[in-house]
Amino acid sequence: MVERFAVLLAGPGVERGLIGPREVDRLWDRHLLNCGLLAEAIGPDRLVCDLGSGAGLPGIVLAAMRPDLRVTLLEPLLRRTEFLAEALDELGLSNARVVRSRAEDHEGRYDTVTARAVAPLDRLAAWALPLCRPGGEVLAIKGERAAAELEAVTGQLPTLGASEGEIRQYGVELVTPVLTVVRLVAAERAMRQAGAGASSVRRRGRRGEAR
Repeated sequence: MVERFAVLLAGPGVERGLIGPREVDRLWDRHLLNCGLLAEAIGPDRLVCDLGSGAGLPGIVLAAMRPDLRVTLLEPLLRRTEFLAEALDELGLSNARVVRSRAEDHEGRYDTVTARAVAPLDRLAAWALPLCRPGGEVLAIKGERAAAELEAVTGQLPTLGASEGEIRQYGVELVTPVLTVVRLVAAERAMRQAGAGASSVRRRGRRGEAR
């Protein structure tokens, strides 16, 4: 099924501007394999939100690889939600749905919120943590700047609504570079504070919400 999704990305995905033409030759090693590795970071039977889903990376890959997950593809831009809905229909994925909304306008609560290439960690945390149930987690796919981004927000985590943050890596000895993920755990009693943090961030700007 992921192979069929790769065909959609290389065809309609490129035609609609969701994937750059130069990325076609790197779809597997740069995009699909990394998204697939994230599947092992998520526990069984989780309710998952893929924030700023864009072309469906990692959300559609997770839904395809993990039929036990229930995945919401959260995306504000119409042309992207249209592509996502068509991809789900083409792939026959009944465990995923598309919701057109900005993060701060969405009222769902999830066990896990995923994000890839959405925004710097401070802004991403302010949008993603309020979508988590207490004790839920944010899994943000990051690259070589993961440690620096986490260090920069460590002092803000309680205000943002997180009880802890850590860096995890997947695919060691399997892929280069490995998949680097910043994991934030939603605090049990900080949801209102997290919402306030999101409002503060929005006043500073929303660069990067949707890919």
